[in-house]
Amino acid sequence: MSDDDNDTRSEEYARLAAVGPYGVRPGHALITMVEPHPGHEYAYNRWYEDDHYYAGAMAMPWIYAGRRWVATRDLQLLRHPEKSAVAAPVTAGCYLSTYWITEGRYDDHMKWTVAINKRLNRDGRVHQARTHVFTAFQDHAATVYRDGAAGPRDHHALDHPYAGLILQVIDTEGPRERAELLERLRTHHLPRRLAGSPAAMVTLFRPTPLPGDRMTYVKQVEAVDTRLTLLWFLEQDPRTCWADHFATLDAPAPGRVELVAPFIPTVPGTDRYVDQLR
Repeated sequence: MSDDDNDTRSEEYARLAAVGPYGVRPGHALITMVEPHPGHEYAYNRWYEDDHYYAGAMAMPWIYAGRRWVATRDLQLLRHPEKSAVAAPVTAGCYLSTYWITEGRYDDHMKWTVAINKRLNRDGRVHQARTHVFTAFQDHAATVYRDGAAGPRDHHALDHPYAGLILQVIDTEGPRERAELLERLRTHHLPRRLAGSPAAMVTLFRPTPLPGDRMTYVKQVEAVDTRLTLLWFLEQDPRTCWADHFATLDAPAPGRVELVAPFIPTVPGTDRYVDQLR
């Protein structure tokens, strides 16, 4: 083991722990939908679960919760609209990973994540046989709850055993229209949609641009001034309630739905569902 491997700079950790925000709110998120290349599904799943989920995410400063989700082929076929600005074809993106980042710690986390991913690449710990369909860091904009003050809060959402998740991406024409849409979603549309539904909450995020020194295999985030990303946390498997509640999931004006994609949680440490992706 080299001197560099032994150098943990412990004194710097002690100093940094005494400064800056350290609340529990999900002020930011990493939301990443990835398609493993055909024939590499098992290898990708094992690499992500056994190594990257931890070394490339959970071990990093200020990521405090994470969960992986999977879309089997029958779930992929429920997606809409057919022509999507997010995924082409709309079925692309078998796996979704979601992570919460402490409010006010985005810049600190980004400095670390860019550096550690350069190191992981240098050390041959990055699985290349995959495509990032939709990967973006996001700023939290709002959370809407079905049951008011009862039940888990948004900072619990990635640890609570929800049975499913829907990724919804909505575009607008400009920043003013996005602000208008956010207000309509928060105050009228989502409370009405959530009432009596299997979804316990919806978290809303605004995408942020990736740094210029990001990894080259991750494309720059699109529509950072015009897009909203919604995560619907479900208490039922989406297949059991899709027709009644989510098959026509829409958005009020001035929004334009570009993706509605259901997922179920993976089972960590297993290859469950890998044989159902194609």
